[in-house]
Amino acid sequence: MGGAAPLDFARGSAFTAATARHDWGVKPPTYYNELLSITFRKAQDLTRTRKTRTDLRRLSTEQILPAARNLDRMSSLEIVRLINREDATVADAVRRALPQIARAIDVVAGALRHGGRLIYVGAGTSGRIGALDASEIPPTFNTDPHTVQFVMAGGPKALAASTEASEDDPAPAVAEMKRRKPGRHDVVLGIASSGRTPFTIAAIAYARHRGARTIALTCNRNSPLERAAGFAIVTDVGPEVLAGSSRMKAGTAHKMVLNMISTGAMCRLGYVYGNLMVNVWTKNEKLTERAIGILEQATGAGHDAARSALKASGNRTPVAVVMLAAGVTRANAAASLKKSKGHVRHAIALAESR
Repeated sequence: MGGAAPLDFARGSAFTAATARHDWGVKPPTYYNELLSITFRKAQDLTRTRKTRTDLRRLSTEQILPAARNLDRMSSLEIVRLINREDATVADAVRRALPQIARAIDVVAGALRHGGRLIYVGAGTSGRIGALDASEIPPTFNTDPHTVQFVMAGGPKALAASTEASEDDPAPAVAEMKRRKPGRHDVVLGIASSGRTPFTIAAIAYARHRGARTIALTCNRNSPLERAAGFAIVTDVGPEVLAGSSRMKAGTAHKMVLNMISTGAMCRLGYVYGNLMVNVWTKNEKLTERAIGILEQATGAGHDAARSALKASGNRTPVAVVMLAAGVTRANAAASLKKSKGHVRHAIALAESR
């Protein structure tokens, strides 16, 4: 959006009436003009906080599921059968979005390969799902905690407590994104079942303006979030058993999608060997035993040899894999991994060719 005029707050903020009424005693208007130098007209198209009830009811996730109209009269078994039947449709909704999910994997892997970051943004259930995936990447793949991050409306306290009003205020999203300085090697993925959350839209709009790759993950087509992002993944799960409760099918779909994106990206980066977590942490006894088992399966080594190699590697599972698979020393294995940027299979080939 190069060359676009900055937002003119004298004309009223396109990012919600709340922002236009922001207490400029804390931050001057020029602060937000600097953060959101996109055209007024484009911003109007992206975000509207004051949605009418009719607008909300048009969303597929807000519709009434006919089969659930008598939910409060059902027996426990009838309730779980209905929920289970509806949950079974989620995988199909995700399947229809597989080309876009695969595209996201390639975008994320490319960004991380160049030292970039994956930053999830969301509010409520969507934000918590992003936070969950981000928090599980370091122990699974031994990545730097800064590699996959999350931004949550209401801050970390919102992970355990309801701060739903915070999702209507885009100003904190912009401030948080400015603090993280997204750039061309970063990917910012906004998660919102409705596709209309002002906090998430503002974060995506700012990140995209700063040159980051942006992805929308929603359950409703043609949403403001989809228009704000570079491209969208839409998992159209339809009405919820409990009308409007996006923690159900929508949340399940988005958990599935994030599992695919993060796992797929780590596979493309070579942090997986076969289907083994060869970068797993060895922080406790259970994880140490898991690492030994991985070494056995990856290299065919016996239990004692695998345990000895893990110890000799400094308890670094990928180093031990290369040592055993290529028959090299710890120093050679570490050097090969460094040259391959942590890609285990490529590191084995490099070590064997020396």
